[in-house]
Amino acid sequence: MDRGLLIIMLLFFLGLVIESNSLFVGAGIIMLLKLFHLDDLLPLFESKGVEIGLIFLMLAILTPLARDQISFRDLSLTFRSLPGLLALFGGIVATRLNGMGLELLQKEPQIIVGLIIGSIIGIVALGGIPVGPLMPGGIAAFLLFLIKFFSR
Repeated sequence: MDRGLLIIMLLFFLGLVIESNSLFVGAGIIMLLKLFHLDDLLPLFESKGVEIGLIFLMLAILTPLARDQISFRDLSLTFRSLPGLLALFGGIVATRLNGMGLELLQKEPQIIVGLIIGSIIGIVALGGIPVGPLMPGGIAAFLLFLIKFFSR
């Protein structure tokens, strides 16, 4: 058995144990592709997987608008209240950090192991909620930026 499949199987079982559906399902799909020798699909997931995932995320975000669960009044409160303005700022910062995380993952894909282990520790020890690799990658990228900036 190749090492990659062994690591994927380990991540599959970790996802099951820590109840991370995204890790469990993602590793399960990759494991099935490997077991059924559908390795030709792996480059597609590697190159388009994040984009496909972001499309589904955008669908989830836009659905309440389409279902009339958010009114124009709700939208206007975003710009007229402190929590709304902080949420707006938080969204701007989070998306920038996610972009930095994606760039870091593309440059150094081996860091995914650290992101997964860190997420597992955060879930188990701190009661955190898994959010995928982009946010922890973004935080890591920002910390690397700060280290480089202050070590000049």
